[in-house]
Amino acid sequence: MQSLAIEISNLKKKYTGGWQPALDGLSLQVHRGKIMGLLGPNGAGKTTCINILCGLVSADDGEALVLGKNCRKEIQTIRSLIGVVPQQIALFSNLTAWENFSYIGRLYNLSEADIKYRAAHLLDRLGLAAHADKRVGRYSGGMRRRANIIASLLHEPKLLILDEPTAGVDVQSRALIHSFLTDYNQKGNTILYTSHHLDEAETLCDEVVIVDEGKLIVSGTPENLISNLPNCQRLEDVFLHYTGRSVRD
Repeated sequence: MQSLAIEISNLKKKYTGGWQPALDGLSLQVHRGKIMGLLGPNGAGKTTCINILCGLVSADDGEALVLGKNCRKEIQTIRSLIGVVPQQIALFSNLTAWENFSYIGRLYNLSEADIKYRAAHLLDRLGLAAHADKRVGRYSGGMRRRANIIASLLHEPKLLILDEPTAGVDVQSRALIHSFLTDYNQKGNTILYTSHHLDEAETLCDEVVIVDEGKLIVSGTPENLISNLPNCQRLEDVFLHYTGRSVRD
């Protein structure tokens, strides 16, 4: 079996009118069954990288493989194999959670029975079972984030890509999301995960990569990255060491 869930080689991307490349020769690997944290300051290229893996953006050069499939030639197959949790809530606010999941499940050609069974399990696991008949527009921020995750998992993907899944949520929702993602990973699934919460990444991720200006800066386990630098006690210290303290807007 292919040991890599994601293999990126020398990816380059520059947007029309951009001052500098969004990706400038980015290369990285994500092993199957691992939780990989993709970290970097604003504008580092994280979202562009994710969008290329999902087929939303085309690279100017380089190669990206997802579960052994080429992102240029086999993107439709890739989309059926992965789950994506975007930073924006990708649900219809005027529909209930059940109605959202029924619609999304049908896009994956799931039967109503499968949708109901899978959604019920995920709603219960992520603390939303009592709110399944409420319109998503009435949900709190944390509830919307959890519902966003459920929508990405109805077709039971083996690779889950999350872009800031806990942005703006309360402590309880964050803890529940962390627990769920850990369980999902322990079943053999792979996670690629971006976050600005470095304490979260330090606890959750098996490995992290730090990118800046579209390039890979450093990679490794959080423990090794911390221990390899003097006077670093947290992943945040490592991050600031490599990316500096200047504010990125």
